[in-house]
Amino acid sequence: MKILNAARMGRCIGCHSCSLACARLVHKRLSWDTAGIRVESAGGITAGFEARVCLACDPAPCVAACPTDAFTQRKGGGVVVKRSSCIRCGACAAACPVDAIYLDREVNPFVCIHCGRCVAYCPHDCLEMAPGRGEGGEPSREAADGA
Repeated sequence: MKILNAARMGRCIGCHSCSLACARLVHKRLSWDTAGIRVESAGGITAGFEARVCLACDPAPCVAACPTDAFTQRKGGGVVVKRSSCIRCGACAAACPVDAIYLDREVNPFVCIHCGRCVAYCPHDCLEMAPGRGEGGEPSREAADGA
């Protein structure tokens, strides 16, 4: 399985097309609050942007923190979310070491599922799908640093 990698964030202009594509195509909503990828300022006017996305931890701390098994480990890294089992307690988001699980106003969790639907919507080719663990690849240094 492949994982999403924010490999070329130096090109990012902060248009949020990736976030909106995720919200609309994956979660069937049109809101930044329902996207599994977030683009934020890296700090300051000239610092650029960073993509906050699930790093495909294996084992994933959010899976261990979920009291209802709504989060399960995905082969190759990352998680699968079973919304019908979620009790919206927020433990998954609190356990995420990179704050990549977003909670909407009703405390529904949204996390990158590494589907790659956002990649085609980035006008500057900042995102890519990379080999996951077990496929001869680890996330790149940029992905690990959130850059």
